[in-house]
Amino acid sequence: MTHLPPPQIAGHLLVQCLIAQGVTHAFGVPGESFLAVLDGFHQYRDHITFVANRQEGGAAFMAEAQGKLTRRPGVCFVTRGPGATNASIGVHTAYQDSTPMVLFVGDVASDTRDREAFQELNYLSFFGPSTQGMAKRVERIDDARRIPEYVARAFATAMNGRPGPVVVVLPEDMLNQVMPPGIASVTAPMALPRVARVEAEIGIQPISQLREMLLKAKRPMVIAGGSGWTEQAAADLQGFAQRWQLPVCNAFRFQDTFDNHHPNYAGDVGLGINPTLAARIKRSDLILALGCRLGEITSAGYSLIESPRPRQTLVHIHPGADELNRVFQADLALQSGMSAAAAALQQMAPPESACWPDWAAQAQADYLANLRPTAIAALPADTEHGIVNMPQIIATLQQHLPVDAVLTNGAGNFASWLHRFYRYHGLAKGHKTQLAPTNGAMGYGVPAGIAAAITTGRTVFTITGDGDFLMNGQELATAVQHGAKTIILLLNNGMYGTIRMHQEREFPQRASGTALHNPDFCALAQAYGFVGVRIDRTEQFEPELLAALVRTKGTLIELMQDPQAITTRGSLNDITQAALQRGL
Repeated sequence: MTHLPPPQIAGHLLVQCLIAQGVTHAFGVPGESFLAVLDGFHQYRDHITFVANRQEGGAAFMAEAQGKLTRRPGVCFVTRGPGATNASIGVHTAYQDSTPMVLFVGDVASDTRDREAFQELNYLSFFGPSTQGMAKRVERIDDARRIPEYVARAFATAMNGRPGPVVVVLPEDMLNQVMPPGIASVTAPMALPRVARVEAEIGIQPISQLREMLLKAKRPMVIAGGSGWTEQAAADLQGFAQRWQLPVCNAFRFQDTFDNHHPNYAGDVGLGINPTLAARIKRSDLILALGCRLGEITSAGYSLIESPRPRQTLVHIHPGADELNRVFQADLALQSGMSAAAAALQQMAPPESACWPDWAAQAQADYLANLRPTAIAALPADTEHGIVNMPQIIATLQQHLPVDAVLTNGAGNFASWLHRFYRYHGLAKGHKTQLAPTNGAMGYGVPAGIAAAITTGRTVFTITGDGDFLMNGQELATAVQHGAKTIILLLNNGMYGTIRMHQEREFPQRASGTALHNPDFCALAQAYGFVGVRIDRTEQFEPELLAALVRTKGTLIELMQDPQAITTRGSLNDITQAALQRGL
């Protein structure tokens, strides 16, 4: 560990422990309950940066994004009560996305605990594992001498098995305890060494069994995703797929797990899935699921892969033992980290001749065909997708964004244009390129992109909607304060488009609560310190993108979108008419 001045108070020791774990940035909103930690950030400001956010939800999203990018826990600090509840959206995202993250919560002093003191909350009840959707572990540090132990355990818990969030509660009086001087001892604790992730490995016998199952298959499919993938693991998966001539799909919003430009790529398994890919998965006789939970979206409501017993032979490899055979009864369930699993697959001898090369080639052809835009009859005749041709917009991104660009989005139908038409560069090329919430959290894309810009310095592009942007648009102030440049494409159709789509499907011509009266987004962006421009024609986008790429400050491009251009496959009116024909 880098030599640091000895900690004067417990809050300083906590910051030292973060530095020992390799943390370079912590996100949060300052609060009086952890002033001692803030003083520690000042004390060690040459080694770690505290990024002051404008709302705890944005801070938690930034920490989650950093966890996705680095595969080590992103760190967030918030104050008690309202601060913690605001941050809970990031904790839920980290849980469902299997992202390592540690949320530190400044709490009431020990002598006022359990009296419903100012902003007091029972964090074990709120975040605890019993919620089955929040934290993996919730702990409270009452003894300053044990800070190194608790921090090291939080990082280990967040990374090991199925990665996820950990909440650590910090009583205000504990953080203010004076640390005794001297060398490391029981009375003068010091930071523990950096925690490494522990990965289970696959033995020879299970690999032999997996190989025999593959050899008996006629129509195998690989679905890869989840967290914990390294560049080498992604390269090993790519080599395995190529040698075995297997089609590979990426799970929902893990589209950079396998390079979309690879000849074995078959597409993404998520919202708006290619219908031919969905049919192919149903027809497959063996699914090799690598790292992904096969959640509701990836399984299309548990219809592509049925629960509890899939029609297809299922080989499920996952880092968390608790996840295996929990939702799907697998024919072969193997606990393994992705590095170990991909290395074992790469070393597995392929057959002299496989019976499925045509199957893989057809899957690739289906994917390439899906890149061709679908004509939507209800839109103006002069273009395929209204005043602005979204497939052409995405093609322009593909042409000009660098290979290592980070693309981020929140939740909304606007993301489907990116998911369907953008070809993500895989981790095997050296960089994670997609940050998106599998739990469908609105407001994720803007802060996630800002976190990526702050911590990596790479080109960052965010696509958002008018409803999605206003969930966390205040974080543009954070971006400007910390010198982070992002490019934001805001699709403005004047409504919560996804919900309006569902309304027309279930209750046609009875819209309620989905229309939006929006501010002047360009003026708002300029007020924060971004450049703001508005376009309403396809040909206007490329020059604005090129200008944004060379500009030193962030840019928001507001794109006025026809409300009818609601999905990549049909118009809003198409959905309404289909519902009316069903008699709704």
